[in-house]
Amino acid sequence: MRMRQTMRWFGPSDPVSLRDIRQAGCSGVVSALHAIPNGEVWPVEAIRERQALIEAAGMTWDVVESLPVSEAIKTAGPERDAHVAAYRESLTNLAECGIRVITYNFMPVLDWTRTDLGWELPTGAKALRFELDAVAAYDVHMLRRAGAEAAYDAATLERAAARFAGMDEGERTALERTIIAGLPGSEEGFTTADFAQALSAYAGIDAERLAEHHLAFLRDVCPHADALGVQLVVHPDDPPMPLFGLPRVVSTAADLDRLFAAVPNVSNGLCLCTGSLGVRPDNDLPAMVERFGSRIGFLHLRNVAADAPGAFHEAEHLDGQVDMVAVVQAVHRLSVAEGRSIPMRPDHGHQMLDDLGKSGSNPGYTAIGRLRGLAELRGLERGVEALSKA
Repeated sequence: MRMRQTMRWFGPSDPVSLRDIRQAGCSGVVSALHAIPNGEVWPVEAIRERQALIEAAGMTWDVVESLPVSEAIKTAGPERDAHVAAYRESLTNLAECGIRVITYNFMPVLDWTRTDLGWELPTGAKALRFELDAVAAYDVHMLRRAGAEAAYDAATLERAAARFAGMDEGERTALERTIIAGLPGSEEGFTTADFAQALSAYAGIDAERLAEHHLAFLRDVCPHADALGVQLVVHPDDPPMPLFGLPRVVSTAADLDRLFAAVPNVSNGLCLCTGSLGVRPDNDLPAMVERFGSRIGFLHLRNVAADAPGAFHEAEHLDGQVDMVAVVQAVHRLSVAEGRSIPMRPDHGHQMLDDLGKSGSNPGYTAIGRLRGLAELRGLERGVEALSKA
């Protein structure tokens, strides 16, 4: 059984068209209704409308990414129960439309975070990059979060101060926008004042409490998901470390062990993102494929490479600190053992070739960079398959 090849599509306004995705060799699409505010129900009519567009292009809507978990649920705020009820209703409507893999994350306030959306590689292509020094420069010198200095070591604080001092106003604004103004797949954007207010909602919520809120959410929705035959797959923290005083609770194999032990429902699953988990050298990705097995309902295959203290960039799909050959071998063994084709998408491609001159492309989601990644992963999988039969 081979992985089911998909790409993410952000809807009719996405500069990468469904036609482009079909030509890349995909049979499936990963999409979401980003226009619907967090905490509200996804109506059947809106789901079917998006589904019809995808099917008219000759593909199927295989995975939802994402059905957002609201901040009220994450903080156990006053609207929490109403938002959980809406979430269950959205799951019902998705199942009615035949969509049964639903991605979500439990990252507080911010979705995936980067500090540079166009870091130039030696080839002239551009990649996404995360730099802790830049985060500290923003946190300490621009956001001026109370107690921020305690989150960083002395060397990082020194580099961050120098970094901030060397930035002009335009560079500071660009950094602010990159970190907090919203990214593809992020349903909310902020100003610095908004961000500070959002952070205040997490005062007193440490990692243990956030993890309990996560388990409470799953205990409320998984029995319903079980009955519907849908799988909720959690996306790991990206990057897998606390940021801006916010805890992270889906960063390691131990975090996932706790999650699945506490809520053993069959619908409680994992989106295995090799880039997010692969930032941490203590995460053994092939072993995690083996360990979590049938919990894995969706795969994000991408690679990362450290390039400075506390910094990493999105590397070529087969060339980084993730052993992608071993990961695909483990996925192949899992697929054969369980007789299923797991949806996969190439994640966070480089901006390259003609895409360098195009405006409006979503960072990490250009056509050609993902096409290259998919082609490499497709070839790798065919090679692994052939060797397994030799």
